[in-house]
Amino acid sequence: METLIIDGKKIAEEIKLEVANETKSFHNACLVTPGLAVVLVGDDPASSVYVRNKQKSAIASGMKSQTINLPSTVREQDLLNIIENLNLSNEIHGILVQLPLPSHISEEKIVQKIDPIKDVDGLHPFNSGLLSAGTPRFIPATPAGIRELLLRNDLDPDGKHVAILGRSNIVGRPLANLLSMKSIGGNATVSLCHSRTNNLKNITTTADIIIAAIGIPNFLTEDMVKENVVIIDVGINRIESTSHKRGYRLVGDVEFEKVKLKSKAITPVPGGVGPMTIAMLLSNTLLAAKLQCA
Repeated sequence: METLIIDGKKIAEEIKLEVANETKSFHNACLVTPGLAVVLVGDDPASSVYVRNKQKSAIASGMKSQTINLPSTVREQDLLNIIENLNLSNEIHGILVQLPLPSHISEEKIVQKIDPIKDVDGLHPFNSGLLSAGTPRFIPATPAGIRELLLRNDLDPDGKHVAILGRSNIVGRPLANLLSMKSIGGNATVSLCHSRTNNLKNITTTADIIIAAIGIPNFLTEDMVKENVVIIDVGINRIESTSHKRGYRLVGDVEFEKVKLKSKAITPVPGGVGPMTIAMLLSNTLLAAKLQCA
């Protein structure tokens, strides 16, 4: 049977269209335009491109979008003051601070400063707590996107063994909660693996679905997976390449060409999980606007 290459770009466009239609209906009913504010600290090129794409997608979906660019030397208190002003703004319904932040700024303090009802990244302790309790409000965009990729490709995790590689608060932990929830797109048995996991191969070779979010290029190899496995590759790693104009190429956390031969379905890098993150962020922003205008 031929391996399904999961087209994240196509599914993300479908979701963006759904969000745009819902946004139009919401605006017509409530005379409110959802507003998203993205705060970018520093001038990291990859983050800058990502933030520009968020802004373009928000505007294309009929939303207002505001980007606040700050120097990497910005004081923590100044950033906290900016977030407070966004919390108080009636024009802004969703706030996202692009991570990581410079070392002199506490990410914990910044995330906790965001009003939980405007926390469209789903990282505030209140929102992560709701997800842990099985009653989520805002699901972090990447985990939400992964669940949509599975469901929209008839790869329901219900009853399956899912191995997640990586325990970050942005992907691994919330994803483990999401896929093990008693709900549609949940009911999986989840193994949350990390750098201290012993006998990792024993776990991955029994998994029906493997989600790699460990940040190591080509970490998951063909000997670590069983036949007909479903692979979701969250990793985006730059590898030096003289044959590419930019001097590098993007690879995931999975040894794609070899693992693909044993897979029922697999996401490519790029073009898999990445596009879904922005789509789900827009979905969360629309939800935030609805909750604030109810």
